[in-house]
Amino acid sequence: MTDFGSLLEHEIPRLRRYARALTRDAARADDLVQSCLVRALAKSHLWQPGTDLRAWLFTILHNQHVNDVRRAVREGINVPVEDVAPVLTVPSTQGASLQLRDLDRAMARLPEEQRQVLLLVGLEGMRYEEVAVVLDVPVGTVRSRLSRGRDMLRHLMDMKMRPEASEGSAEPVQATRASRQAPQAA
Repeated sequence: MTDFGSLLEHEIPRLRRYARALTRDAARADDLVQSCLVRALAKSHLWQPGTDLRAWLFTILHNQHVNDVRRAVREGINVPVEDVAPVLTVPSTQGASLQLRDLDRAMARLPEEQRQVLLLVGLEGMRYEEVAVVLDVPVGTVRSRLSRGRDMLRHLMDMKMRPEASEGSAEPVQATRASRQAPQAA
């Protein structure tokens, strides 16, 4: 195997993890990684040894994902996750699993730009400068999207907890109102 091939092979787990987070579908993520690797091999002459291979690969993966999303929107083959989520999820009795599920759903509600930055910084551990190169935006934009994404994620996670707490008390309040109105009608 060539040196370039060895370097590519070392990055596959990171590419798969990021692709899985972007697509939220294992099969589509594998297809995306395969497209990225095929493109990287075809364009290997453009990569300059000594530069950050991971950033170059993530840029290819990101651009391929954007192209796939645009094509799906144009062709109308996109299915919202909310339509199939009840069929695909299995209720868990473990608190950590529930928290991860809530986090996953909150992440899905974030705007794409904020989710991408959160995943690259939080999940992949990339520096702001590396994320800026991958997404082709200024470092200040990365910081802004990260800050807004974290704030929105905190807000979404807090909102998730509040409705569950109020749902249990919603029926007694309605029953109390109904019982107050019943004697007045009689």
